Amino acid sequence: MRTAFRRSLLSVIVIASLSRELPALAADSAPRGGSTVAGMPAVIDPNNLYSETRSDKMSPVVAKHLSRVYVPNRTSNDVWVIDPESMKVIDKFKVGINPQHVVPSWDLKTLWVNNNAEGRHDGSVTPIDPLTGKPGKNIPVDDPYNMYFTPDGSAAIVVAEARKRLDFRDPQSMAMKYSIDTPQCAGINHADFSADGRYAIFTCEFAKSLAKIDLVEKKVVGYLKLSKGGMPQDARISPDGKVFYIADMKAEGVFIIDAEKFTEIGHIKTGLGAHGLYPSRDGTKLYVANRGVAKVYGPPKGKGSVSVIDFATRKVEATWVIPGGGSPDMGNVSIDGKQLWLSGRYDNEVYVFDTANGNVKKIPVKTEPHGLTVWPQPGRYSLGHTGNMR
Repeated sequence: MRTAFRRSLLSVIVIASLSRELPALAADSAPRGGSTVAGMPAVIDPNNLYSETRSDKMSPVVAKHLSRVYVPNRTSNDVWVIDPESMKVIDKFKVGINPQHVVPSWDLKTLWVNNNAEGRHDGSVTPIDPLTGKPGKNIPVDDPYNMYFTPDGSAAIVVAEARKRLDFRDPQSMAMKYSIDTPQCAGINHADFSADGRYAIFTCEFAKSLAKIDLVEKKVVGYLKLSKGGMPQDARISPDGKVFYIADMKAEGVFIIDAEKFTEIGHIKTGLGAHGLYPSRDGTKLYVANRGVAKVYGPPKGKGSVSVIDFATRKVEATWVIPGGGSPDMGNVSIDGKQLWLSGRYDNEVYVFDTANGNVKKIPVKTEPHGLTVWPQPGRYSLGHTGNMR
């Protein structure tokens, strides 16, 4: 009787122990599209990865942040600050050499200016305090063309474009943690992340291809050569997480990539120089900035435009042309989603599009404005670039 009781008690203990361990095990081994990687915030709506970036989803972290638009001017090595209410430049400050993008940190507490010092070895990042709008001291960082963050927030991913390398650094101090070499990805620059955070797809601007990076195993798992065009730029995942949209300047539009199979399944023609990709606040549209030229440097007053893709139909439903020409590049949408802010790369100006009708206003800035950010933005955390929010 006592032996049977002991066996029964032992069974209860074992089952209880297993029940405590099973949730962790399930989280690690669940199929893709189910759970997320450890430390990554949960996916609230699997049908809309942008559900937490709606206008009413402001994080308490940004409650006291100044409403500003930060414009990095690549050639003049400075950042100009615009008040989005008055649409006037209200501040200017020097940063490092060749500022490319202004990147919100994963924790939403810092804006990082990426100064990659093209052709040199004195790259840096400049922190901006969004509470004051003022810069801090430059931190030496090798070739920071762009910056992303691992979905769990444990590392900043510095895109060392000229080195064909991704450097994973401490997200505050920028101390090096480890690197992933991408030898077949010349011109590695833009990216987005899978719904579960297990991998990212990066574009290879000068290799006519894409690179898939396993963030758990810390390695390249494959390259995909695109069928035409050959100058891929920004990347953005669909609301349901099933496909990636890849802008390609020479293909004059956006490729559609099956997320799991990592295969090309379609192409949407938008316009010459398809470059930046930005979802609408309600997650139903994708704004495509067409720079108007299919090369790195171009003339002013080109055939720049913005195309509006409907995520549900994967068709262009509107095209907004800039009166007198222009070169829309990188940016983001306003908190309320009523404005799309983009830098005018070759025209030394910033464009503010009315997302209801495509009407555009222009704000003069300095030389060769690039990856501007609108701040603050809705969302729980930032995956980087000019505000890839989730």
